Amino acid sequence: MTGKDKYTEKTLVLLKPDVIQRGLMGEIITRFERKGLKIVAVKMAWASHEMALSHYSWPEHAMISLGERTITAYKEKGLEDNRLPKDIALDIQKKLVKYLCAGPLLALVIEGAHAIAYVRKMRGAVNTLNADLGSITGDYTIDSYFISDEDDRAARTLVHASGSVDEAKQEIKIWFTEDEIFSYNLAIEEILYSKEWEDTQKRIVGKNL
Repeated sequence: MTGKDKYTEKTLVLLKPDVIQRGLMGEIITRFERKGLKIVAVKMAWASHEMALSHYSWPEHAMISLGERTITAYKEKGLEDNRLPKDIALDIQKKLVKYLCAGPLLALVIEGAHAIAYVRKMRGAVNTLNADLGSITGDYTIDSYFISDEDDRAARTLVHASGSVDEAKQEIKIWFTEDEIFSYNLAIEEILYSKEWEDTQKRIVGKNL
């Protein structure tokens, strides 16, 4: 196994309906390609309620944790929410499902060394006020949890990216069949990963002397 093979991962990326409506698909995809990441599957889809709900289906412990984090965030803003953590999480789930079903989206499987971590960094924080400039959410949206909470909707964060290897495997199965995911080599992979690339360049230079 080479170093490339050892650290290569696949991650699911969803360019959400607001990305399509704002004409940002090309710019966002270009960022991933320029990083050296490889698109191995892509499709446009209009998510059904069932598909979106499957995507945002979390185990109970994760829902409780999400609800507890939300309560903490509300307290930091001087707000109170007396609902149970799971009820809060179910409300968040409902809003996210509605957001994902709002129009066509673009689903991608992206592959590369450390792909999950790199794509998450490039996406930026979902709390957009904390997103670094240079990230997708930092550069392309001014929505925030303050605004979305006032409007009782999901924050429009543009891009979903899997958070772990297990999450990526589960999510990819929702959006793609195995025969829709391709295995192929990019020309730049020689430069990005090949152990022999420097020696190849030396031989080329030597021939030109």
